[in-house]
Amino acid sequence: MGSPEGELSVLLTDDADIADLNKQYLDREGATNVIAFPMAEGEFAEISPDLLGDVVISMDTAAREAEMGETTIENRFKELLIHGILHLFGYDHETNEADAQQMENKSEELLEAVRSVELSIR
Repeated sequence: MGSPEGELSVLLTDDADIADLNKQYLDREGATNVIAFPMAEGEFAEISPDLLGDVVISMDTAAREAEMGETTIENRFKELLIHGILHLFGYDHETNEADAQQMENKSEELLEAVRSVELSIR
């Protein structure tokens, strides 16, 4: 995705903590599954250009979504991590349908790449 030296942090948390972050930084109520905080945006982005940002995942929500979607927590975690990373690269599914479809396509492409690597390791 054009950032071989890119760095990111991942925080695995619970619904209470992600709800606090959601309210504080996005002015949204309640827990969500993943929040991304891109560092390539804003007035200080040039200070550390290889720092992509932070991805925060609620494992409580991920577990519920895995159960509802009849998948494993591991698979749901991978989906959410990729989703958050795509946000760090500027993908957005909330602006319009075309952007949402572009993000979905890239997400599927990356999930398939992860599955291929996992199969080759086994």
